[in-house]
Amino acid sequence: MPYTPSGFFCDRLIRERERRDGEGSVSKPVRFNGQDYNALRQECLQRKGLFEDDSFPATVESLGFKELGHKSNKVKNIVWKRPKEICENPQFIVGGASRTDICQGDLGDCWLLAAIACLTLNEKLLFRVVPQEQSFSENYAGLFHFQFWRYGDWVDVVIDDRIPTFNNQLVFTKSAERNEFWSALLEKAYAKLHGSYEALKGGNTTEAMEDFTGGVTEFYEMKEAPKELYKIMKKALERGSLMGCSIDSLVPARFETRTVTGLVKGHAYSVTAVDEVNENVSDQETNLNSHKENPSRYFMMSFEDFKKNYTKIEICNLTPDALEDDKIHKWTVSVNEGRWVRGCSAGGCRNYPDTFWTNPQYRLRLLEEDDDPDDNEVGCTFVVALMQKNRRKERKMGANLFTIGFAIYEMHGNKQHMQKDFFLFNSSKARSKSYINLREVTQRFRLSSGEYVIIPSTYEPHQEGDFILRVFSEKRNTSEEIENRIEADHPVVSPEATGSKRVDLNFLPSCVITSPCSAAPLPTQPAPALAGEESEEDQQFRTIFQEIAGEEMEITANELRNVLNRVISTHKDLNTEGFSLESCRSMIALMDMDGTGRLNLQEFRHLWNKIKQWQGIFKHYNADQSGSINSYEMRNAVNDAGFRLNNQLYDIITMRYANENMNIDFDSFVSCLVRLEAMFSKSTH
Repeated sequence: MPYTPSGFFCDRLIRERERRDGEGSVSKPVRFNGQDYNALRQECLQRKGLFEDDSFPATVESLGFKELGHKSNKVKNIVWKRPKEICENPQFIVGGASRTDICQGDLGDCWLLAAIACLTLNEKLLFRVVPQEQSFSENYAGLFHFQFWRYGDWVDVVIDDRIPTFNNQLVFTKSAERNEFWSALLEKAYAKLHGSYEALKGGNTTEAMEDFTGGVTEFYEMKEAPKELYKIMKKALERGSLMGCSIDSLVPARFETRTVTGLVKGHAYSVTAVDEVNENVSDQETNLNSHKENPSRYFMMSFEDFKKNYTKIEICNLTPDALEDDKIHKWTVSVNEGRWVRGCSAGGCRNYPDTFWTNPQYRLRLLEEDDDPDDNEVGCTFVVALMQKNRRKERKMGANLFTIGFAIYEMHGNKQHMQKDFFLFNSSKARSKSYINLREVTQRFRLSSGEYVIIPSTYEPHQEGDFILRVFSEKRNTSEEIENRIEADHPVVSPEATGSKRVDLNFLPSCVITSPCSAAPLPTQPAPALAGEESEEDQQFRTIFQEIAGEEMEITANELRNVLNRVISTHKDLNTEGFSLESCRSMIALMDMDGTGRLNLQEFRHLWNKIKQWQGIFKHYNADQSGSINSYEMRNAVNDAGFRLNNQLYDIITMRYANENMNIDFDSFVSCLVRLEAMFSKSTH
């Protein structure tokens, strides 16, 4: 029967995020660290003091952890100052925000600054990230706020305006205008979002572009550009996407050098329009060489020249909530959050078939095919984006980017988690071009309408981390994690399960006959039974139980523990340290129908049959005779025991019962199933 667990194993399920109405949207961003900009400003104005941000203080910890950490000489002479201490008449924005407002300082975050520069080309997007009506005059209270897209949510980040300086000069990003501070404060807010300034060192421009828009970026190498690149670019601009191009250099020293056409290697160019023009357009507008005379101007070039001169193009497609102008065509997007858990759902790529199937799985429904009269191909165009979360913020703990990718398989109405055999006998319909150690891997596909399953994974198994999977499409699509219904069967113990309808007396070694656990003298004869009520097998079992339990014909948790541990110690194929007293108490709590806190003959018989059944399952998955089962196999073992769980519960089981080598021994296996039995027993009452 379906069941919603409550208080089982741990409170992880309770901690799952439940969105309030609209929270995390453009109109209602999440308050980062719970800080409310308006409330904090009002509080400061009332007490006539300036805001000091304790969550990102003016200390070395906010600067960094290694090159900008406590042991670094670079930070010794850094002084945090407010703009009014740096210059007279500080301004938030002077004469409008532009690319010249962004000058790099002593931090390797040019990737971030390039994205900020692109942002200035779209005023609507700019003021989405940099809220207007902030100043150093009216209602100034020493705090500012900025808004970023963060793994599916828009967040509002509040900062104070204390900025790192050296000799009264800004250490990091600054404006060409000495009294302009919006870019420096934006950099500080972004540093706070990631834990420190040093966390911003090194990156890709598209990472920040996505954090400024909530969009998804596609990369195209010109030498491998698809034949429909012109159409892709045109559609992207119609949808309000940001687009940049650049010229790579094989020799790093030659970056920022000019080509014969006047273009600069390593420089980011913005693509503002793609269109067809008449041949009578003036040579001055179309001649690329005219760019030599004024490299900062807008210029036009033929599409063939564009492909010939540039090596790479990046397109940041916007999500539906990035802009509110209904006239702009936008993508439909579906978002799923997930986690790879070591030993349970971190199965690695297809090179590891024994564990690949355990990765999180997402059902994708492509509902409408493209409506493009100029295209003879039929299908649904969509972009899959797999992004790993929090790796930059966790750098100070040694975290690096995982190598990630995904595969897509066709499916037909299956609502359960796809098993190992499915992937052994079916090839993928599409997949990411390569596994790569970027924050996000994206790729565009065209498939027929229908149902598919997306498998996101790290390249190698056992790598644990959070991710977000997004699907963008020109037409409607839906994607959702494939979750099993939480339910259980309660099968009668059958000959197929135990090999016999009766209890296997050979499983009980002779050593338990002289159990020292009972204080009462051991009787030599079983208690008399009514004629016709017991078979010979029942009488044999009663005799053994009586010798264990004594005259009271009941056993305590301690007695049960001694019995079980003596039993399993004779089975060399079971790798175990023995049942704990707590496990045996759980068994008694499960089987104790009369509330005595002990097990009588009937209750013990029921428990024994279950343990025998579970032992058979355990031995099946202990194929290598190691005495334990791999945690990835726990899904199948639990299923064979009659339980269907969702991915969260499988994760919890692994964290609770697997050892450091991701193996589960026999007593942990039995203890887990006892807890599951108890959970579902309660749900039926």
